[in-house]
Amino acid sequence: MSETSTPVTAKHFKYVAERTAQDDAFLRDLKAGARAEGIPPIWISPEQGSLIQILLMAARVKDVVEIGTLVGYSAVWMARALPPEGRVRTIEISSRHADFAERWISRSDVANKIEVFRGPASEVLPTFTTDSADAVFIDADKEDYTLYFREGMRIVRSGGLVLADNAFGFGRLFDASDRGATSMRAFNDIVAKETGLRSVIVPVGDGLWFGLKM
Repeated sequence: MSETSTPVTAKHFKYVAERTAQDDAFLRDLKAGARAEGIPPIWISPEQGSLIQILLMAARVKDVVEIGTLVGYSAVWMARALPPEGRVRTIEISSRHADFAERWISRSDVANKIEVFRGPASEVLPTFTTDSADAVFIDADKEDYTLYFREGMRIVRSGGLVLADNAFGFGRLFDASDRGATSMRAFNDIVAKETGLRSVIVPVGDGLWFGLKM
């Protein structure tokens, strides 16, 4: 036992990745298709996907709200962790990305569990009923993370999960000149001080916030 933590290095990340479930053929093809269409590869890592699946299954989650669909990669990971009646409501502002995601989701084994909502999350989220979700996953534009967090806390029921990607600011968290990193530092401070949430940053991928709404 030790009171100090082991610093996480690139070797640790590689070690974890090598011992975690990876993409299946469908997810590999999805990512290859996205790259072929010039969509930036900014989806979650397989290690994050595996961790999120475990958390959703452990909490017996049935209804997830995702903010930031991109290509539908994370939506498929999450939907696969839900029971047959489960659903993922995922929001995407880009019509191009939404079109791509819907095409690939329709080919997946969880097509009946995922619905893509088009438009700015700031406009879509208020249409979702309070306490209507078991979990929310935030992975969109960093400048509006705080707004998404507040709406997510409203939408998620007591005892539900609040997850957010990029807590490490794409590896630039401590770069004072980076606007996105500045937004993430401010967001991280807000989440850490939220009394209605028990939370921790898990050092997988680009840093994953995991919180339990009280």
